[in-house]
Amino acid sequence: MPLSMNREVFITCAVTGSGDTVSKSSHVPITPKQIAEAAVEAAKAGAAVVHCHVRDPETGAPARRLDLYREVTDRIRSADIDIVLNLTAGMGGDLIFGNVESPLPLNEKGTDMAGATERVAHVAECLPEICTLDCGTMNFSLGDYVMTNTPSMLREMARQMTALGVRPEIEAFDTGHLWFAKQLVEEGLIEDPVLIQLCMGIPWGAPDDLNTFMAMVNNVPANWTFSAFSIGRNALAYPAAAILAGGNVRVGLEDNLYIGKGQLATNGQLVEKAVGVIEGMGAKIIGPKEVREKLKLTKR
Repeated sequence: MPLSMNREVFITCAVTGSGDTVSKSSHVPITPKQIAEAAVEAAKAGAAVVHCHVRDPETGAPARRLDLYREVTDRIRSADIDIVLNLTAGMGGDLIFGNVESPLPLNEKGTDMAGATERVAHVAECLPEICTLDCGTMNFSLGDYVMTNTPSMLREMARQMTALGVRPEIEAFDTGHLWFAKQLVEEGLIEDPVLIQLCMGIPWGAPDDLNTFMAMVNNVPANWTFSAFSIGRNALAYPAAAILAGGNVRVGLEDNLYIGKGQLATNGQLVEKAVGVIEGMGAKIIGPKEVREKLKLTKR
């Protein structure tokens, strides 16, 4: 993909995620009401798309419960502002081994393995306009946790998403994930227009230095639409990098808890920060209507 600045940018806000962030910031939404309110806050600040996980309302732990997704979806759709809804489908591939000497049996605390149909059950139930597809397996963060997404699993999940009329957003954590995404497109399991999220700086995927980022960008076909983000200290710089590379922007408390050194952020503040970067670079922010037209989404 040739380097060319994107002049018409949409913002995705990932409002809560599934990481252990609840104990680190009181701004991370937990209940369906809080998650929906965070989505509305992000949309009013300038986000066209909201990316949602759900959490156990009592503990804040990540969850896959259909009733929680249904409530979040209903609340967002009944809000007084238009939003493109993007639900995660990344849950159900969490594999945690025992230890380095006795990897089996698996550690039951945290291991969550589900079949393809179960992993997209909430997508079939709620029919968002977009849902994510983590396009590969990788060592994820520390310890003995592996994020597992086998080729067979990904093919079947992609097939079901496409059959439901939901646009998959391919989550690419490394160049091999982009390679397999191209294979899914070649096999007709993902239809045009192809949407991809470049996920940078997540241990132990692609680091977020600019050389690696551009290697990822250069592996994205020119006719695909991509966004990018990084976690941690470089998160606030990535909107500028993504736009200059021809992409769109993702921010939110799933990826970064801070608006400045030692200053905890809200989702709305992170979106406002991104808006300032985009407009300061001379680009235009596009809204939900334009995103639907660009990505040929079906509004529910």
